[in-house]
Amino acid sequence: MATVAELKAVLKDTLEKRGVLGHLKARIRAEVFNALDDESEPRPSLSHENFLINELIREYLEFNKYKYTASVLIAEDHLRKEQGRGANTESLHTAATVKR
Repeated sequence: MATVAELKAVLKDTLEKRGVLGHLKARIRAEVFNALDDESEPRPSLSHENFLINELIREYLEFNKYKYTASVLIAEDHLRKEQGRGANTESLHTAATVKR
């Protein structure tokens, strides 16, 4: 019969291979940031330029398959809830997706 330590090791290895463990860690980080975020203090509105910079950073992270880091950025980026993504690509005159 397997020990608890062996079962933990197998479970951790399986979750890492499936990519679930990294996603869970990123979600936990994002939720911790959300819990620590003081909603009573309003965030300053971002300029259009900073919004585009955030989108470029997000696209860079997604293009390079840093999806867990991107998920934390998206969770903290309050403007993505307020503005649509279509305006961003139109402003930059870029395609919505880039295939490698």
